Amino acid sequence: MASFQIKTPRGVIIQTPSGKAQLVWDTNFARRRNQSFTKKQKFIDSEVLRRCSPRVPLDTGMLEKSGKLGTVIGSGEVRYIAPYAAPQYYGTADSRPYDANRGAKWFERMKAAEKDEIRRGAEEVG
Repeated sequence: MASFQIKTPRGVIIQTPSGKAQLVWDTNFARRRNQSFTKKQKFIDSEVLRRCSPRVPLDTGMLEKSGKLGTVIGSGEVRYIAPYAAPQYYGTADSRPYDANRGAKWFERMKAAEKDEIRRGAEEVG
């Protein structure tokens, strides 16, 4: 029986002439993969904030700023922390007289319009 190896990014399987198989993990795989995921998540969080910004209702600008203050980039959770964020998101009109693009459910509207661009950008980052 000849020996052979199967190589993958995660490690190597080696079969010896005696028929025993050995799995050798790549010790750097998890670190590299986690770094890639972290870069992509930071990109996505930043893009969500940036692309939601023109859709957030605007009076003083604090609602939009509360998204930047309430979000830890890379956490995977974008949070608008102004006390009136939820009523503005769920309980108002989808547009405003001063700007038809600003209004309720800004994340859902942004996602419907721009999710494919964000996804493509995240693929290029990692």
